[in-house]
Amino acid sequence: MSDLVTALEVTGALGAAGGLGYAKARAPRVFWSLVGLPVARVRFMVTYRATMDVCGLTVQPSRLRAFMVRNVARRPDVQPVPPQVRRVRGSSTGMNVTLRLPAGLEPADVAAASERLRHAWGVHSVHVIETKPGFIELRMTGYDVLRRVRMPRRLPRGLAAGPLVVPVALREDGTAFVRDYRKIPHALTLGANQSGKSMYQRNLIAGLAKLPVGLVGIDCKRGVEQRGYAPRLSAFAVTPDEASGLLDALVGEMEDRFDLLSEYGVADLWDLPSRVRPVPLVVLVDEVAELFLTAAKKDEERRDKMVMQMIRLAQMARAVGIYLEVCGQRFGSDLGKGATMLRAQLTGRTVHRVNDKQTAEMGLGDIAPDAVFAVTTIPPDRPGVAVAGDSSGRWSRIRTPAMTPAEAVAVCRQYAHLTPHIPALEPFRPVIPAEPVADAVPLVKPVPVTE
Repeated sequence: MSDLVTALEVTGALGAAGGLGYAKARAPRVFWSLVGLPVARVRFMVTYRATMDVCGLTVQPSRLRAFMVRNVARRPDVQPVPPQVRRVRGSSTGMNVTLRLPAGLEPADVAAASERLRHAWGVHSVHVIETKPGFIELRMTGYDVLRRVRMPRRLPRGLAAGPLVVPVALREDGTAFVRDYRKIPHALTLGANQSGKSMYQRNLIAGLAKLPVGLVGIDCKRGVEQRGYAPRLSAFAVTPDEASGLLDALVGEMEDRFDLLSEYGVADLWDLPSRVRPVPLVVLVDEVAELFLTAAKKDEERRDKMVMQMIRLAQMARAVGIYLEVCGQRFGSDLGKGATMLRAQLTGRTVHRVNDKQTAEMGLGDIAPDAVFAVTTIPPDRPGVAVAGDSSGRWSRIRTPAMTPAEAVAVCRQYAHLTPHIPALEPFRPVIPAEPVADAVPLVKPVPVTE
């Protein structure tokens, strides 16, 4: 319905003002579907061979192909061949082209020429994705999809919805960025104030709240960020003392689950029969630096114990279905002993705009060095834009859609019935705050003051 309304608005604007520029600026998705995609498709088909030749993406044909050209087709000249176009598919954000690479070309060759291809075909960006050996996909976007973020209705091809798959943001190639905890169990999110880090967390929590998982919150800023999510939390800690006890309980739960795996002779939670399988747990840690910093000598023992417990969870808890989502402004060795060891276990990285290059290197320098520069160029007027990478070395720009705290809280209240009961975490079960009343009537009417 929203697309229809937007289309009607564009049609009215074109009829009244006669301006394609207005439609392109205000409704780029509709403009691309109606005008940009047909033009780009024709331009691609007409100029494909010449563009590939100019960009150096053609190779000499095989001997068999050369023999067939000379003796069957009776053509004395044998032209270099470009990648074979297997499929061209348009979308509301761009155009995807599947290519079969000839012998002598590799995906890196095409990726190196992506900027030249972008200018040749007049699109906003060209991304090269290897789908299988010998085949690549050119994902072209017709406009800047990160300017106004709207999540796609479908997940990327080959990524089926699962019990721990959460769409969180939009990639710059127009596909959804998801958190798949079975593939990347632990993650670290970094970002300066007003960078959109909290927006990312809200979208993540709103997505997790709809799944059959248990959520555990640790927010040592007295719970100001996560207290509203209490209806959906199985455990909640708002002070370092409470966080220390909760981490001890999580380690105890992890050891009990390992005993269960040993009893059934399996090595992974998902290999257990469904009737005895414990519910997966996602531990959401906000401002992790608060767990590392101490104000007095007597607090150092508690700090060292908390860090050790978090490292144990990061190293072993994946097999028993306990996953870490750690968030902070900065996370390096300057926090103290154990910080670097813990960070190494958090293989999923999402880095928003940061205050210095060193913080960007802390987040991405050890897994995707090429992405560090991309972080330092995020403009301050685009909150929610980040660079996401993992231990495979792949990275991409993403942006989370706008979500207010009230919207995230409403989702947690709506799905509060999915909150699992976990006996080991029962002492840390949060007190559910009363739902706020919009127009509350005061119990005592104010008495007017007379002179």
